[in-house]
Amino acid sequence: MLARARSRIDLPLILAARRARAGWHGLGPGLVTGVADDDPSGISTYTVTGATHGYSLLWTSLVTLPMNFAVQSICARIGVVTGEGLTATIARHYGKGWLRIIVLLLFVANVVNIAADIGAIAAVTALLTPLPAGAIVVPIGLGIAALEVAIPYPQFARYLKLLTLVVFAYVLGAFAASPDWRAALAGTFTPRFEADRETLATLVALLGTTISPYLFFWQTSQEAEEERAHGVLARREPASHVRALVRAADADVGIGMLMANLGFYFVVLTAAAALHSSGRSDIETAADAAAALRPLAGDASSLLFALGIIGTGLLAVPVLAGSVAYASAELFDWPEGLNETFRRAPQFYAVIILATCGGAGIVFSPLPEMRALFIAAIVNGIIAPVLLVFLMVSAHDRRILGAFRPGAATLVVGWATAGLMGLAALALLVTLY
Repeated sequence: MLARARSRIDLPLILAARRARAGWHGLGPGLVTGVADDDPSGISTYTVTGATHGYSLLWTSLVTLPMNFAVQSICARIGVVTGEGLTATIARHYGKGWLRIIVLLLFVANVVNIAADIGAIAAVTALLTPLPAGAIVVPIGLGIAALEVAIPYPQFARYLKLLTLVVFAYVLGAFAASPDWRAALAGTFTPRFEADRETLATLVALLGTTISPYLFFWQTSQEAEEERAHGVLARREPASHVRALVRAADADVGIGMLMANLGFYFVVLTAAAALHSSGRSDIETAADAAAALRPLAGDASSLLFALGIIGTGLLAVPVLAGSVAYASAELFDWPEGLNETFRRAPQFYAVIILATCGGAGIVFSPLPEMRALFIAAIVNGIIAPVLLVFLMVSAHDRRILGAFRPGAATLVVGWATAGLMGLAALALLVTLY
């Protein structure tokens, strides 16, 4: 009788969660994770790819789409089913020892990426306004940190979700650049690969910036937090309700990854059309690209590209800072969550502030931006294969997912991604010598 009563009490909560996840208003963790993947440091990689290789590597955006979906779908599933983040899940079943090193490396890589993103936002803002870039770096960093700490989670989630629309700026910008559509279609559906050092390095960079470790932590923790916000604890609910939540999370992830790779594709396309065709292969940063597009592709393309950089940067910095805060809190058993107040989760928010302000500080350091991003790429190259192996082992583990383990296709693609990322890490080391 008690069980039936509890089911009747919880059923409206389950149905509310399902309705909330059914349409645009319910899209959240997967959508935000996907578009955050197109942060300014990632845009720099995509821009360099298009400027250097033209249309020839557009096919990589299609190849990485199922890989992105498989990995983030497993992360989402773990968050929904267990009600906890990736660090907590791995630590509970496989121990904490090595996770301390992983979280430390994640912090270093994320702070460097935050620095690149804040620097890009400032540089592009300086292109559009009379404000000098150096004068707005600190306000940008402090402003983003303050928003993440002060704004209640439901409002903060809506702010992040609204920012995902900026990915369409890259789509419009590509059309404004007047690409050669015949060459673009050939580059999209006819894979070409030249086994030279430069192309290999580019492919390694594309994998590293597209399948990034910080997204694993953010996706899992956000799924768990979304369910807690709806009053749902999956392990106490009927299997049919949990399956509905998993399907909703998969749909959310699918849309997010599609948007991530849409941005990836159209940034490469814009750079190929405007920069490569004009012989401009000396572009190093997203801000450089926005400036170079103005005389080559016109004000419209340059403006849209710049707005995309600002928007995705404002989206990605909270995700970068939040992902390492979740990982740290779960590792050290601190109170966590953007639903919590600063008073109730001081260590969690302290990590967010430290990572964001630390990134703003690095902008003023003598370390060149591209050198810093290269270091971050190496760190991510070390973290990603290790995490992917544990992620895939967790996906098979009945203690973790029980009857909700992913299907065979997802598992095959997931393991293939883990293997490819391992080879990419080795290739990255080869390119150093």
